[in-house]
Amino acid sequence: MTDTEQQFQIDENEAQLLTAMSIDDVGELPSYKAHAGKNLKKGEKPAKMYDIVEALKTVFDPEIPINIYDLGLIYKINQQDDGQLHIDMSLTAPGCPVAGILPQQVADAAAAVDGVGRVEVEVVWEPAWSIERLSDEARMMLEMI
Repeated sequence: MTDTEQQFQIDENEAQLLTAMSIDDVGELPSYKAHAGKNLKKGEKPAKMYDIVEALKTVFDPEIPINIYDLGLIYKINQQDDGQLHIDMSLTAPGCPVAGILPQQVADAAAAVDGVGRVEVEVVWEPAWSIERLSDEARMMLEMI
């Protein structure tokens, strides 16, 4: 995929998510997916889950000074034997103003880990995110703010 094609794909994905955010009735929100990475070379070992999680912890919601992993926005990480990842994530709300960039940042962060192949990040709306999903570390950080 050329740089122009990739930018078009990102712009199209962002427009799709922004359309989803503008829907007042949260009934049927369209799905949103972000992609990054390349297939692993033959014989390359898949990354350890710990390293993937640590990479995800480098992505922050700019409105809340807590990383998206400790915020509880990462619902599921499925790693295949060939290093490919599928990540289900949510947002704090359908109208989240940074919703257009966070999924791609998550995909890019995961893809940067040695041993990670193609990455697909899908925004899911069920179950809805709630404050109960915060890690203990995130709760402590919020108390300090």
